[in-house]
Amino acid sequence: MTGTKIELTLDSFWVLSKREEDVLPMEAIIEKLKEKFNINVVFSSLTECEAVFPEKADAAAVQREITALICSQFQLSADSTVFSLKVSEYSDSAEEKEETGKEPSEEDAPAEERSGQTGAEKVDIFSFMKRETQEDDAPAKKEQPAIERIEALIGAEEFKALARECVKVAPGIRKHGAFEAFTHRSYLISVNDGYGFSTCLELFADLVEELGLFEVASKKRVVEEKLLSPQAKENGGPFTAALSHFQGYGKGKIVCIDIREWMTKTSDKEFRDFLSELDDHLGEHIIVFRVPFVEKNILQELKNNLNDILFVRELSIVPFDNRELAACAKNLLSEKGFSMEEDAWDIFQERIAEEKNDGRFYGINTIRKVVLEVIYRKQLSNAERELDDTLIKKEDIIDLAADYTDGKKSGLELLDEMIGMESIRSRVEEIVAQIETALKNESLGSPCIHMRFVGNPGTGKTTVARVIGKILKEKGILRNGSFFEYTGRDFCGRYVGETAPKTAAMCRDAYGSVLFIDEAYSLYRDEGYSNADYGREAIDTLVAEMENHRTDLMVIMAGYPDEMNKLMNGNAGLKSRMPYQIDFPNYTREQLCEIFMRMARKSFECGDAFETAVKSYFDTLPEELMNAKDFSNARFARNLFERTWGKAVLRCQMMQRPCTELMPEDFALASSEREFQSNMKKKSRSLGFI
Repeated sequence: MTGTKIELTLDSFWVLSKREEDVLPMEAIIEKLKEKFNINVVFSSLTECEAVFPEKADAAAVQREITALICSQFQLSADSTVFSLKVSEYSDSAEEKEETGKEPSEEDAPAEERSGQTGAEKVDIFSFMKRETQEDDAPAKKEQPAIERIEALIGAEEFKALARECVKVAPGIRKHGAFEAFTHRSYLISVNDGYGFSTCLELFADLVEELGLFEVASKKRVVEEKLLSPQAKENGGPFTAALSHFQGYGKGKIVCIDIREWMTKTSDKEFRDFLSELDDHLGEHIIVFRVPFVEKNILQELKNNLNDILFVRELSIVPFDNRELAACAKNLLSEKGFSMEEDAWDIFQERIAEEKNDGRFYGINTIRKVVLEVIYRKQLSNAERELDDTLIKKEDIIDLAADYTDGKKSGLELLDEMIGMESIRSRVEEIVAQIETALKNESLGSPCIHMRFVGNPGTGKTTVARVIGKILKEKGILRNGSFFEYTGRDFCGRYVGETAPKTAAMCRDAYGSVLFIDEAYSLYRDEGYSNADYGREAIDTLVAEMENHRTDLMVIMAGYPDEMNKLMNGNAGLKSRMPYQIDFPNYTREQLCEIFMRMARKSFECGDAFETAVKSYFDTLPEELMNAKDFSNARFARNLFERTWGKAVLRCQMMQRPCTELMPEDFALASSEREFQSNMKKKSRSLGFI
């Protein structure tokens, strides 16, 4: 087989600089290359990629096209040093003949099946464990038996149980030659992205080969394919790509098929015909079906449907808890030759909480990203201090987490610094005192510590929730006092059976801390979801968690007054478990002006003329705006401040001088923009020429 080979390497420091982006550079480039060239990825990591496509092409022309594609996507010049690219002719048979001295056998598969690594799994579960490199045509020598490497994994308990089961039955199967009893069994595995599924498949291939249960191909041992949605018509339909791995490509592979798009349609004739085709190839390959991490009853139902045609064993790989994630991070740091002081782990955990807050967390992939950033910050600290130190200290990574506070100020002191929080502070002190009393007096029973925050946007609900976590940690009521922030919609899964375990995992992360749910009423109304049951399922799971961890988890739900009342009235169990309510009033004009000026004085000089212009603007904010349901209060003031200093920076750049002072004209330009004028009272206009 001949074709064209692409080898791409990215500068690691440049990749690290893109760490905050939703899609990392290599993943984005691979996606573009697949669209343009229909490539097959042989190997990929954060910084390296090897791919082939079956057509022979002009290597120089392909090199130019790919270079232009990368430069366009990342605004780079053609001579940029952040990437290196090599394009060459590829010949699978020629390479094998040269390396082995013989023609390739029919057992060997084409290049697209090598590795099986997907973009979502770009970092394996324990890529931090030292693994021997291996040539494409032969497995690497392993220092430990596969079962020992499997037992060394963090988490994955059901996968370990499967491995032990294989070890147990192997002697009998070999003795009686009953290999079909093993090779005709398929697997259904429930696991989320970023929790080591690709590594588990590779380890399973090692295990069954070492046990003599299955003859694994000498290369391209594991392949992964995702079924397209039932409506897909492109590329021959949803099953074509998966079935291609069984058509004349030899034997001995672990073939994994992601069926998440078909979870509610496994009884359809089209899907069952697909299973029947797979049944014809049992014994030639081991077939693994993959779905997201879902409830056990859903997994059992899926297994039953698959079992009508195939013999299926199901198992789940549970997402890591905070302790397991920390163990992964320690192992990765250790592999790189680093360690971290105990108090620095607080900052690391705070950063992980921030990574989870947007609802997009990718397990060990995210941990690896943050660990690499920690190592980079340590190297920068070493360079600035002219040290060569591998012990990461708190001061080396103090800015790693944006919301980390070093404890110099107490929670109540932080509340005192907030404008317009006098009544809120009193209410917080009252609630904390009540919780403390209940915890000390067993006759009062175990108290629920969950709260409702009711108010319009920008009234300080999120900030106060964060401070309350700090106060309760200081009082010894919460173990950690960390802060996990989500919206109501974040708790709803995309597939049947995904919502409950997703909600439970988010609660588990927040044990000993604050779980803050903004726009909580969206769970009740379930906006944007075709299946209203997802919202109700999330609420039911939350209620159970709030009851079972009533003193070790503080759930704070926040939202508009009317919507929060509807949510509470719509679920009596939820309302009874949230005994405390704090009402957040809108800010006054004077308070908004003070919020603006406090932000301004923190970073810039502000003269009397500037302050007069600001005060005049806020004094004239109309009543309709101040009382509007969607008025963003302090957020309005912050947005106006950011626009003002943006104007000031532009002015100073044009004058080629440092920007140290805000001027009245800066504020005039900012406040005249539509966003800050559209709700102001419109001046009456006279018609005619006067």
